[in-house]
Parts: sequence; C-alpha cells; structure tokens
Amino acid sequence: APVAGVFQETIDGAAYLLAMVLPATTPVQSTPPRDIIFVLDRSGSMAGDSIRQAKQAIRMALDRLRPVDRFNIIRFSSETDQLFKGLRDASPFNLISARNTLEKTDANGGTKMAPALKLALSDKGREGRLKQIVFLTDGAVGNEEELLGIIRGMLGADRLFTIGIGSAPNSYFMRQAARVGRGSFTYIGEQSEIAERMTALFEKLEHPAMIDLRAATYD
Repeated sequence: APVAGVFQETIDGAAYLLAMVLPATTPVQSTPPRDIIFVLDRSGSMAGDSIRQAKQAIRMALDRLRPVDRFNIIRFSSETDQLFKGLRDASPFNLISARNTLEKTDANGGTKMAPALKLALSDKGREGRLKQIVFLTDGAVGNEEELLGIIRGMLGADRLFTIGIGSAPNSYFMRQAARVGRGSFTYIGEQSEIAERMTALFEKLEHPAMIDLRAATYD
C-alpha cells in the first residue's frame, strides 16, 4: 500500500516540514483516459535509420492506444505542422490517418524545436484525463536552456517523456527535458532495441505509480 510520512526540523527558530509519499509496489491498475501527443523530429539530422526508428516507435505506440484515449502527432524541422488541429479520439479512422502520415514522413530541413514544444504544451488536456507528451529526436540543438525554459513555463500538469534516437543523441538535453518535464528519458540506438525499449516506456505511460495527488494543510 502507499506510505506517507512527515518529517519536522527546527532551524534558527523556524519550523521546516518534509512530506514523503511512497507509491504502492504495484502500479495503478485503472489508468484514466490519456491524452498523448507525439512530437517527431524530422529535420535533416534525423535522416536514415533515425527517422525510421522514430516512426516505428510511434507506430508501436499507436497500436496500444485505447478507444477512450486521444492523440495527435506534431512534426517539426524548419517548419512545424500537426496531424490534427487538436487532440482526436483514437478511432480506427484517425489511427489510419496517423499511420499514413508517418509512412509519408521523411527527414530534411533545419531543427526549429521551440515552436513544436510550444504547440504540444499549449494543447491542454481535459480534467480527469492524463496528458502525456512523447518527444522523439536526436536533440541536435544549441539552445538547450531556452527550450528547458519553455518546458518549465508551460508544462502545467503535463508530463514530458523524451526518446533519444540515433547513434549520438544530445543526451544532456534529453535527460534534462525529461527531468524538468517530470517524465523519463529512453535511448534507442539500434533498430533491434526498439521493441524492448518502447515496451518498457509503454509500461510507464500506461500504468502510472500514482495519480490525482492532492496536498492540504490543517491547523
């Protein structure tokens, strides 16, 4: 069962409290409906194996969506576009549209990541739904601090999960983005690793340790 504890310490006459909550040893079984946005880097640095790995990873994720879930795909290079104008139900028709779009996606152009991040973070989910952003990129950017500032300022209740693609992703940015985004970082270096690494990530996305946390103080 979940365990909670409160620790108190007095320093220079001021009282300090630390609350610790440990989740149950088994994940939440009744996962609420999810709003999930896939952000796909299709810039020139992703050409070749990297874009193929990224598209395969998204296809695997689409296969696991439930009818109660909603999703969208945002792509970026020199420009940013999105599959739908907002989150859509994971219906058979919408999933076919997503797979067709992935099939026709290639990699070229520059890497303007900020507009894609802002677009993903601005589409807020509804109350009672779990909002998750899955970001697939090699992180070939030089403005890491600006991007991390965007995440800090716009994250809200969202969760950001990063997937590093290719032989030499920008691990510093990817790890920091996941930390600031209260998610996790997954690295995929080879085609043969996609199934294993993505399955592990799916377990995190589909079975959160705790949901609907609230904190209250009483006199």
